[in-house]
Amino acid sequence: MAKKKKFYVVWKGKHPGIFESWADCKAQIDGVKGAQYKSFATFEEAKKAFNGNYLEYKGKSKGKSELSPEELLKIGEPNYNSIAVDAASSGNPGKMEYRGVDTKTKRVLFHQGPFEQGTSNVGEFLALVHGLAFLQQKKSDRILYSDSRIAIGWVRKKKCGTKLEKTVKNAQLFELIERAELWLKKNRFNTPIVKWETKAWGEIPADFGRK
Repeated sequence: MAKKKKFYVVWKGKHPGIFESWADCKAQIDGVKGAQYKSFATFEEAKKAFNGNYLEYKGKSKGKSELSPEELLKIGEPNYNSIAVDAASSGNPGKMEYRGVDTKTKRVLFHQGPFEQGTSNVGEFLALVHGLAFLQQKKSDRILYSDSRIAIGWVRKKKCGTKLEKTVKNAQLFELIERAELWLKKNRFNTPIVKWETKAWGEIPADFGRK
């Protein structure tokens, strides 16, 4: 019987990320004091974990913690005066697409892709910048939701921090990255970018449903 493929998340190591073999994972954690890592059955589970907190997954077989009623009350409900963005990638890298939707109705407001040899994190970054530009063009006061802490951090730094290598196949994708970075540097925006609370609210409305 063929051994089931696993995906390895490294939160703390030489190069944090998602790896497709134990050998690659081990190379990132060897010699690193307090290394943080865990395996997952699917890439989508690994992506969600990598965008979360290691302590939420440490020692939990299902990779998910339960929230108490008090925690749920503290988090509250989503702000539906908003749009939500998400990306999906069939591999890392692989064919990637992203979209933005109305948070309440899930009506698609924009959709781009698929692009060759992309990653989910790149897609999440582009989706956020697209969302910011979309709201600015509409002169909208809505907020912007994303479930990617990594992409939110990249937007705040106005720089896509991907380690993805540029190739002939993904040249168009890198052109979009450059345009997105330039937009962030040239434009001022007051749109709040808020982390979608997946554990409390379920999957983000823009999710592609490929779990």
